[in-house]
Amino acid sequence: MIDVNRSGEVWVYAEQEEGELREVVLELCGKARELADRLRVPAGAVLIGSRVTGLPERLIAHGIDHVYVMQDARLEHYQTGPYAHVICHAIQQHQPQIMLYGATPLGRDLAPRVASAMRAGMTADCTDLEIQHVTDPRSKEAHENLLLQIRPAFGGNIIATIVNYDMWPQMATVREGVMPLHDPQPDRTGKVIPLDAPLADHLFAIKLIEKHVQPRTVNLKGARVIVAGGAGVGSKTNFQLIHELASAIGGAVGASRAAVDGGFIGKEHQIGQTGTTVRPALYIAAGISGAVQHRAGMEESAKIIAINTDADAPIFSVAHYGIVGDLNKIIPTMIKALKERTV
Repeated sequence: MIDVNRSGEVWVYAEQEEGELREVVLELCGKARELADRLRVPAGAVLIGSRVTGLPERLIAHGIDHVYVMQDARLEHYQTGPYAHVICHAIQQHQPQIMLYGATPLGRDLAPRVASAMRAGMTADCTDLEIQHVTDPRSKEAHENLLLQIRPAFGGNIIATIVNYDMWPQMATVREGVMPLHDPQPDRTGKVIPLDAPLADHLFAIKLIEKHVQPRTVNLKGARVIVAGGAGVGSKTNFQLIHELASAIGGAVGASRAAVDGGFIGKEHQIGQTGTTVRPALYIAAGISGAVQHRAGMEESAKIIAINTDADAPIFSVAHYGIVGDLNKIIPTMIKALKERTV
């Protein structure tokens, strides 16, 4: 654990693979910029790898002031031990007050290792982050500018706000897609700072022999159009209507948690706080009541069309267009109209 440094920077771990930054990193750069401005400190990013040319400039364009770079041929492929060692060394040397990671498979592996080594607290799968003045209920001591780490809990049934009073830096992993991706500012200037963490041979206990990448079959986050079905669809057989409408409109298929729990479709299609957060140009919600957990994952969509038999369903509170009626009649009509337009 490092000494508390309330003037420390707000850091982002700049996850990259083969010289390409993960999109969640750029999303976090915008949030780091916001938090850093609130705290009146610089925003930083830690970049580790062997081929990262051009990436510091992208990070700076997205709001970062200082990019801490460690390049070494042995760091070409991610390994928990050496990557965590480099980050711990950087934290000890520069003492940030906040460190953020994307809640990706890599981030979920790396962040706990760093938090444990630094004896710092960490909150996983955050959906929002804020800075506030907070009073410690144990000592009644007032703390200025602590990080509020907001995430769903108990299966998404409540929203928990977690505050770390004692252990620094304050760390969190953040879900992909929950932070808006801001346009880059190419004219921004920043500083690239080399890291000199020693890399002992014993850190590299694993040798990569072959690498096989399985292509992603469901890409909700990148879809411009999503057709999502909920419990109101009724059955796995009826869910074929959702697939047909998505195919007719050129969109991806999504689902509410209730539809996934009902066995209508696989969990990889789930949208919401316990699934994927999306911001498509068009989101069609069919048979979805609109519980807060689902709305939090799709309410930032540019246009939302809701279909439900219940005129008072919460989904209509976020919909731009609402259709009250039976989806089993409405969706076939929509499919027929779409097919006639393409003839």
